[in-house]
Amino acid sequence: MSGAVLDFYEGLAEEYHLLFANWPQTVERQGAALDALLRRCEMPPPRRVLDCACGIGTQALGLAGRGYVVHATDLSPAAVARAEREARVLGVTLTTGVADMRTLDEQVAGGFHVVLAFDNAVPHLLTDEDLDAAARAMASRLVPGGLLALSVRDYDTLMAQQPRFTSERVLDTPEGRRILFQLWDWAADARTYTVHQFILRPEAGGWKTTEHTGVYRALQRVEVERALTRAGLVDTRWYSPEETGFFQPVLTARRP
Repeated sequence: MSGAVLDFYEGLAEEYHLLFANWPQTVERQGAALDALLRRCEMPPPRRVLDCACGIGTQALGLAGRGYVVHATDLSPAAVARAEREARVLGVTLTTGVADMRTLDEQVAGGFHVVLAFDNAVPHLLTDEDLDAAARAMASRLVPGGLLALSVRDYDTLMAQQPRFTSERVLDTPEGRRILFQLWDWAADARTYTVHQFILRPEAGGWKTTEHTGVYRALQRVEVERALTRAGLVDTRWYSPEETGFFQPVLTARRP
């Protein structure tokens, strides 16, 4: 994980909600989906939850609103500050901190029943060393019997397809019209790719365009599973979007 990841989320923090037709509704919908999954895994509220890739709070706020005791951390100070503001707006209670998922054992105190890293955050770990460090650090924050839950794009399929252009959407909202799309530039070995997220909005008779660039690793399922196993976690299980109502595949594992 490099400084480019930090730059990506620092730049995106104030515009992240624009990626959704209605971000507060997304918070509510994702909170409901994750609440159902955690209850299915016998982790109902008021369990203690560490969301270690919280961004502006899309999952953390939804769970806090459902009675979970949430501590939300992220690599990006700007994203964490935005999550704090949104919590006040929504009237929910959570605690926050700035932390790197590779060093949670050093930066976050205490144990948690659940550790989350959703929205394809783990594929920013571009090397096996970083992936293993994050897996160990996340496992270290779990109490015995605790649950780790990650969401990752379906790279087993995407590596074969290698899409170049994705997420073309035109949104007409109370905030005005915007156009969203991404360009994906794949490395020659198809192991990593660079995403260019474009956001276009009308302005002064023309269009204002912002672009945010991030790099991801096309992590196959077995690679993630093995990293969690090396970290001492057990009972790995994948859930499809059809099973959870969440838009990406979800992997869970437990600390013995």
